[in-house]
Amino acid sequence: METMIEENKAVVRRFNQEVIGEGNLESFKELMDEQFVNRSAPEGMSNGADGMIYFFNEILRPAMPDVHVTIHQQVVEGDLVTTRKTIGGTHTSTLLGIPATGRAVNIDVIDIVRVKDGKYFEHWGITSLPEVLAQLQN
Repeated sequence: METMIEENKAVVRRFNQEVIGEGNLESFKELMDEQFVNRSAPEGMSNGADGMIYFFNEILRPAMPDVHVTIHQQVVEGDLVTTRKTIGGTHTSTLLGIPATGRAVNIDVIDIVRVKDGKYFEHWGITSLPEVLAQLQN
């Protein structure tokens, strides 16, 4: 059981480092189950894998090219990995309609990922992105 816990945590750490932090599409393809569902997808955005990679590589990365992820804590229960993390970077281009400010951005995130056979199968999450966007407008 301990081995499965560590393996599932490693899958989530790898996703955060290689996919979010580095924008690695090959890692993304390796880590996503064909039936992946993002239960927290914003209205109007695909809740499949395509919506997830679109957000990271077409919205977030262009606005914050130095994006990085700091994992503060991971808790595992069964096949669910809960991660508390911060996605940070410098706001150098338009982010969701807000022009570049040059300011440091830190988005706090708590997400839960169901890992199945070493891949992301389901995702739920909450973020401080709305608050961050409001601060960037001031």
